Amino acid sequence: MNRDELADFLRRHREALQPAAVGLPEGPRRRTPGLRRDEVAMLAGMSTDYYTRLEQARGPRPSTQVLAALARALRFTDNERDHLYYLAGQQPPARGGDTHVGPGILHVLTKLDDTPACVVSDLGEFLVQNRMHTLISGDYSQRRGLDRCVPWLWFTSPPEREKFPVEDWDTMARNHVAGLRATAAARSGDADVTELVARLRSASVEFEALWGEHEIRDRSGHNKRMIHPEVGLLDLVCEPLLTPSATRRLLVYYPKPGTDTQEKLDLLRVIGTQTLTL
Repeated sequence: MNRDELADFLRRHREALQPAAVGLPEGPRRRTPGLRRDEVAMLAGMSTDYYTRLEQARGPRPSTQVLAALARALRFTDNERDHLYYLAGQQPPARGGDTHVGPGILHVLTKLDDTPACVVSDLGEFLVQNRMHTLISGDYSQRRGLDRCVPWLWFTSPPEREKFPVEDWDTMARNHVAGLRATAAARSGDADVTELVARLRSASVEFEALWGEHEIRDRSGHNKRMIHPEVGLLDLVCEPLLTPSATRRLLVYYPKPGTDTQEKLDLLRVIGTQTLTL
């Protein structure tokens, strides 16, 4: 680990990144260029003290999870993200199953202030959510490991299904399995895919049965109904957009025409999380 160069790399990028680029207000009194240390720490989900010690070249070697969070918070490109890992003495993740979200996609998310949107990996792991997606689905930013993975939650956590109408459960289960099988075919032998499939087959009789059907579906646009505790049924259309690596998808949700979902989304924008029950 090269502490001095890592500290300099982080500081230079923090000072070059403007608040508006990450969805933060400029504020009337900003004494330092770019972002403040506490703002980077907040965006990365870590303490300000921990981040400060990294910038002062006196912190411990950060884990791969911390590095991934810093790369997203500071809007690193793929190559900048890899350089961050090298400076920290860590091996960058293989691009085949890459979960890094680049600055362009993050910029789009910050601009979609009235539209639910998120970025998921090809394994169904929530990587980034915008505010509206958090309001309709709950906040996954503080979850770790498989607790961020939608297929895992669907087959192992019954409360996850209660967010959706019962009559949609079978179709959704089949879509999760078919999508995961498509990923397994595209990244045959990759350790993260193999491990997730093995754990699901062991944990869920339903998944094991559906996996044995060998069904593969593409991840095209589809209707998605959700039950929100405050505004009731949301009838949405989910439109997936592939990132350049094709291992991450930007999912944009818009109201199904002819429903009252737009009015409900507008209401959620107003009430925010004040009375939200997850």
